Amino acid sequence: MKEKPYVKVAMYALNIIFAIIIIVPVIYCFNVSMMDLKEIYGGKFWPSHLTIENYTRAFQLAPFFTFIKNSLIVSGVITAAQVITGALAAYAFAMMEFKGKKVLFYIMLATMMIPPQVMIVSRFVIMQKMGLYNTHMGIILMTMFSLYGVFLLRQAMMGIPDSLCESAKIDGAGHLRIFFQIVFPLIKPSIATLAVLKFVWTWNDYQTPLIFLSNRMLFTIQLGMKLFASESGSIYSLTMAAAVSATLPLILLFLCGQRYIIEGIASGAVKG
Repeated sequence: MKEKPYVKVAMYALNIIFAIIIIVPVIYCFNVSMMDLKEIYGGKFWPSHLTIENYTRAFQLAPFFTFIKNSLIVSGVITAAQVITGALAAYAFAMMEFKGKKVLFYIMLATMMIPPQVMIVSRFVIMQKMGLYNTHMGIILMTMFSLYGVFLLRQAMMGIPDSLCESAKIDGAGHLRIFFQIVFPLIKPSIATLAVLKFVWTWNDYQTPLIFLSNRMLFTIQLGMKLFASESGSIYSLTMAAAVSATLPLILLFLCGQRYIIEGIASGAVKG
């Protein structure tokens, strides 16, 4: 059935409205980071002249380079661990046959409905007893496995023809060789999708570092931002400069990986 023209126009209009609602606050945040207080309180949207003085002062008042480094380490290691463990688990559920596979997979999916806040106390006690409280390693060990990653990659692997794996088995290839030489290259879009999404989610995570980190020099960028906002008071230009510095890496990452995200999600939606 052919789509009516006014429906298409209405959809485009809604998309434009939503885009404006999302983009305008981001632009204003960037503009405020370039303004002085007089312009901010004067209600200006665009700065009269661009300056990086607020960024310089913000990085002088707080160790943002340390916060960003901590976030890069934690987010990078967690993302790599979730991609590896998720891909291996997804291969087992998609390509291997063993007793109770479907039941185990459904149980795993059911656990995705458990709010993470329910497990905070138990995780806190475990980390303390293991001596991993107030360490990056503790946060990494707690979040190195992703149920969403297993589901996403399994859906991608379900679309791979069985004949490819069967041919490799006939030639004497084991599961690891099939995984790394056949399956893994074919699901690169889904791998990239998972990596970008998990990096962004981990970078933006505020709750986990807040509970499991107390040393300021171990803070991630989100905790550093909250600390800086509390200490800088009503100097909005400095707070916005810090916010832009914390957000810019994610914007660049998303712009570089958006093609893979769209391709990966689209392929996962029609397979399996």
